[in-house]
Amino acid sequence: MRWRWLIAGLLCCGTAGAAPADNLELDALTSPELRDRLAAGTTTVLLPIGGTEQSGPHLALGKHNQRVRALSLQIAQRLGQTLVAPVLAYVPEGSIEPPAAHMRYAGTVSIPEPAFEAVLVAAAQSLCHHGFRDVVLLGDHGGYQRNLEQVAARLERERPRSARPACRTHALVEYYRTTQTAYVDALRARGFSSDEIGIHAGLADTALTMALDPALVRPERLARGAGASNDGVQGDPRRATADLGQLGVKLIVDTSVAAIQKRLASADPSRAPTHVQPPPR
Repeated sequence: MRWRWLIAGLLCCGTAGAAPADNLELDALTSPELRDRLAAGTTTVLLPIGGTEQSGPHLALGKHNQRVRALSLQIAQRLGQTLVAPVLAYVPEGSIEPPAAHMRYAGTVSIPEPAFEAVLVAAAQSLCHHGFRDVVLLGDHGGYQRNLEQVAARLERERPRSARPACRTHALVEYYRTTQTAYVDALRARGFSSDEIGIHAGLADTALTMALDPALVRPERLARGAGASNDGVQGDPRRATADLGQLGVKLIVDTSVAAIQKRLASADPSRAPTHVQPPPR
């Protein structure tokens, strides 16, 4: 008879797995739950793009994937009426044979640019088909920013002009650009040199990862990039801290939220978010 008590216990708790009303991740919702969110006005979706690549001996291969997911959730929370699609983890990283760029290091996964763009096109079209009116491409990696812009331009050219409501796809280049401009400027203002800040797995890259997912960082392996030894590090991460990374988090989220609001309003003033969460104090 024990199995009857077990079934009764499971039935009594049938709502335990229901998605909370504040869950912002599309793949955590059921199809009817998503349909209800769309009907209630949640018609903007962020499509985060990461990458699976080497970042030296101290940063995990999934750095970009975890960062873009965490930042997208913060951006969606601030915007309101916005969901976050699953992260696209496979992106162009260089030739596979012969290996080039990051493919020279163990663990990197690369796909051809045409395949990457085709996946983005189909994903955006799928989201539009279900009722989203704005699909925002957020890329955490510099190598494919041009591809995001090409995909958005193609979808705009092919968008049926008779479709009402229209669905637009936006390549939010401001998201990544902030990591290379305002964030670097903020670190320089605190006395860090460009060589130390680096351009890959250096102080900036490492600090941002520490702020968002410290489990991805191996503190005992922090070392200045060895240059000719090809250790995959360009910069010096040894003085990176989560506090320094939070400078970048705030700049990326603030800039992205403002840029998305502007794009929504420019397409149609009535489509600008009506409620925006203030930044945390």
